[in-house]
Amino acid sequence: MTRPSPLAAESSDRKSYSDGGLVSQNAGLPPATLFLMIDSLQTGGSERQFVALNRSLSESRFRTKLACIQAKGGFQDGLSLDSYPLGGSLYGVQSWRTRLKLCRTLRRDRTAIAHAFDFYTNLTLVPCARLAGVPVIIGSQRQLGDLLTPIQSRAQMMMFRLCDAVVCNSSAAAKRLIDEGLPESRITVIWNGLAPEDFAAATPAFLPRPGWRRVGMVARMNSRAKNHSIFLRVAARLAADDSKVEFVMVGDGPLRPELESQAADLGLGERVRFLGDRRDVLAILSSVDLTVLPSASESLSNAIIESMAAGVPVVATNIGSNFELVTKERGALVALGDEEALAREIARILREDVLRVQMGENCRRFAQQNFTLKEMGRRYEQLYTELLARKGWRPCFDAGHQAE
Repeated sequence: MTRPSPLAAESSDRKSYSDGGLVSQNAGLPPATLFLMIDSLQTGGSERQFVALNRSLSESRFRTKLACIQAKGGFQDGLSLDSYPLGGSLYGVQSWRTRLKLCRTLRRDRTAIAHAFDFYTNLTLVPCARLAGVPVIIGSQRQLGDLLTPIQSRAQMMMFRLCDAVVCNSSAAAKRLIDEGLPESRITVIWNGLAPEDFAAATPAFLPRPGWRRVGMVARMNSRAKNHSIFLRVAARLAADDSKVEFVMVGDGPLRPELESQAADLGLGERVRFLGDRRDVLAILSSVDLTVLPSASESLSNAIIESMAAGVPVVATNIGSNFELVTKERGALVALGDEEALAREIARILREDVLRVQMGENCRRFAQQNFTLKEMGRRYEQLYTELLARKGWRPCFDAGHQAE
C-alpha cells in the first residue's frame, strides 16, 4: 500500500462536509456533548494538542467536557476538568470503581461523542463509552505504537475495533494500524495544529553571542527513545571541533540526573544548558540557530513543528513521519543511530549562514500552510459531525438541555 499522506487527506472524498454544511446541520440545535479525555496534562506534545483541540472547537456546535486519569501537569492550569484515577492499575479495585463512575457520567450527560486521546484513555474510556451507549466513540493513535509491548498493542487494538473512528496524527501511524489489520475506512489522519501565537515573533530568551551558534533539543526526559544521550555525544564531538557552539536542552523528567552526569563526563561543562520544563519554548526557539531531534520513535513531532513555526531548521532522524516534515529545504534527515552523519549535518547547516536563513524561512512558510489551529479544529469538527450524522444522532430537547 502507498503510504497515505496527510496533505492528501485534507481533500479526501471521504470527508466531504464543508464549513457551511457543518453550520447548517447544527443551526438552531443544542450543541452535542463531547467527552474528551487524556491521561494527564504534563508537559508534552499530546498534552499540548489536547488543550489546543479544546480551544479550537466551536462552542455553538460542541459542549466539551474535559477529563483526565491523572490530575497533574502544568497544562491543567486554567482548565475545568474532572479526574478519573485508576489507582495505579488498570485491573485494581479502584480502577473498576472509576470505570463505573465514568459510565454513569457518560449516561447522565447524554454524551454524544467520547474521544479518547492517548493509550491509557483508549483502554479506559472506549469500553466505558460502549457500555454507556455513547453514539460516537473515537480512539487516538498519537505515537507509532512501536514502543508498546505486544500485550499493550493487542489490548489497544481490541479497543480500536470498538471505535467508530481512530484519529492518527501522521500517515506513518495510520499505516502501522492498517498493517496490523484495522480497516482503513475507520482511520482518519489529522495533523497537529499550532495557535496563532506560536507563529508570532518572540523576544529571545537568551541574547546572541557574537560569532557563536546555538543548537537546541526540546523533548521530555522520560523516555530513552528520545535519544538525549546521542544528542550529548554529538554535542561533545561538535564542541571539540568548534570552539564557538553551545547547546540547550528543554525538558525535564526522571532521566535528567543521568543526562547531566553524562554531560559532565563528556566534558561539555558550560557548553550545554539544561533548562528543564519551560512555558516560553517559543522564546527559547528564537534563541537558537538549529534544533535537533535524534529520537527512535515519532509519529508527528510537535517539537519539529514548533521549531519550524519559529523559523528554525531541524536535523532529525528519518523515522515515522519526519520525512513529511523535514526536507533538504527545511533541514536534514539522517539514519537512526548514525551519530557521524548527525554531527556532519548539524555542522554543515551551522556553517552555511545563507542556507540556514533560507531554511528557516521555508520552515515557517510550511508550518503556516499546514499546521494552524483553525485547520485542525475544522478537521475534527468535520469528523465529529460526519460520525454523528452517520449514527442518526439527534439532540435532546428536555428542559435541562434547553437551558444550556
